[in-house]
Amino acid sequence: MSTSEPGVFCGGDLAKIASTTVESVNDGKTAAWHLHRYLQGDETIPLEPQLPKFYTAIDKVDVSIEICGMKFPNPFGLASAPPVTSGPMIRRSFESGWGFVVTKTFGLDKDLITNVSPRMARGTTSGHVYGPGQGSFINIELISEKTCGYWLRCITELKKDFPDRIVIASIMCSFDEQDWTELAKITEASGADALELNLSCPHGMGEKGMGLACGQKTDLVYNICKWVRAAVKIPFFAKMTPNITNIVDIARAAKEGGADGVTATNTVSGLMSIRHDGTAWPSVGNSKKTTYGGVSGNAIRPIALRAVSAIARTLPGFPILATGGIDSADAGMQFLYAGASALQVCSAVQNQDFTLIDDYLTGLQALLYLKSLGLEGWDGQSPPTPKHQRGKAILVKDLVGSHLPVFGEYRKKREEITQNFLNKADLLDEQFQPEQVRPARESQTKVPRLVDVRGIALDRIGDFKDLDPRQPSVAIIDDDLCVNCGKCYMTCNDSGYQAITFDPITHIPHITEDCTGCTLCTSVCPIIDCITMVPRTSVYDIKRGFTKQRMDEKTSSLGVVQ
Repeated sequence: MSTSEPGVFCGGDLAKIASTTVESVNDGKTAAWHLHRYLQGDETIPLEPQLPKFYTAIDKVDVSIEICGMKFPNPFGLASAPPVTSGPMIRRSFESGWGFVVTKTFGLDKDLITNVSPRMARGTTSGHVYGPGQGSFINIELISEKTCGYWLRCITELKKDFPDRIVIASIMCSFDEQDWTELAKITEASGADALELNLSCPHGMGEKGMGLACGQKTDLVYNICKWVRAAVKIPFFAKMTPNITNIVDIARAAKEGGADGVTATNTVSGLMSIRHDGTAWPSVGNSKKTTYGGVSGNAIRPIALRAVSAIARTLPGFPILATGGIDSADAGMQFLYAGASALQVCSAVQNQDFTLIDDYLTGLQALLYLKSLGLEGWDGQSPPTPKHQRGKAILVKDLVGSHLPVFGEYRKKREEITQNFLNKADLLDEQFQPEQVRPARESQTKVPRLVDVRGIALDRIGDFKDLDPRQPSVAIIDDDLCVNCGKCYMTCNDSGYQAITFDPITHIPHITEDCTGCTLCTSVCPIIDCITMVPRTSVYDIKRGFTKQRMDEKTSSLGVVQ
């Protein structure tokens, strides 16, 4: 990037070399590095550009956590799944920054399997979406095809080269004490930090008396955990299945059997889609047969969150490794709030690659740091929604004293009023100045650690009978944000309580006293915070069909208190 003039560097389109924004930005970085070399002296600075990353106080936030005596450098790890198919893949994940891994499940050599193909497919839970960003996947892949000896060597080598990372070995046997004892002992001897007992694979392995066949009955789970506890001294986690009536019973059995914690949850058994020729996908061989597979990804996050929180509420302090739809730092935080200690990821990596960890770590650090700032109205990294229309400040309502719709001739009138005002206004006036963001807000309290936020949501999760119907909410529409699309009216009319009117001329919606606070309108509104829920201030009469009942102190969520 140096020019013919000493000390002058340039690049990008100015130098008639780069033709795109990406190329120009890269040229700027490269020129900056050579400026640095020039100022510091060529002899002491390497020729290869090594610009440091942008560094702030957020980068100082500690996201390490201790679980069962093991120091996890960060809570993000790879689940026992396709991203950990081999030792070299795990090695690359550690190099990318993942804090721990759970190996692909392996067993004794007498239980070796052979996978079918095809065996993994994109989900249709969010419609027919193509490309990365899938909301779910389904797979009929079994445990590892590789031998026990292969995995034992991989574990030994990985611990030698990455002593600060946690390697959890996922193992599986049938309901046989000798097999579990043998496999657990030799895996411990390989140097694994901990074990994960796969008692929950929902397809294939159950037909061999393994996986799900061992994980749906409390007595089997208890005995397997008891055998492993007698065999090894390192921590072990029993992997829970969501394909059961009450996952808490299984977790309790694992704890009573000696497990140090549980993983919640494995994939959900399902059938993703059927084509119009009557075949499902993935279909195998000439017969095009399939089987019920494991659904993963964001589609199962509500199930996994429910499982994690239910276990955490019933077994306080019992370590939980969460998995199921963790596709961001925000999603990971939700599991931590629900009582998880660490976070396993699979489907998100299948959508992208190992480098996701950069976003996850900085996102988690940012979320923790923001908690120390004392910000009001923020939801994680999302600030309060300002009054706007298509990203621009609202002026018309203040100018004309009423709300104008934002479509057709009304939009033209809004733009005309706004433009006339701006033509006469002093744009340097204080009211037009952007909000000051410098100097940056300083921390008001100490930045919390992961252990400080773990389980903070549990006190607010309980039984339905604990919910108080005597404190109803109703929806309220912010006219300044409304785009007059009518979606709130449509869903309320045909799926709700016919509590929203819609002006046929202006398309302005209005919520009436018939609103019961069901929140459907809020759920489908396309504009963030346009419709919010507020406490009801008027008297609420419950419509019982032929009669009405006045909401009073005797009313409860499960009937009338006598």
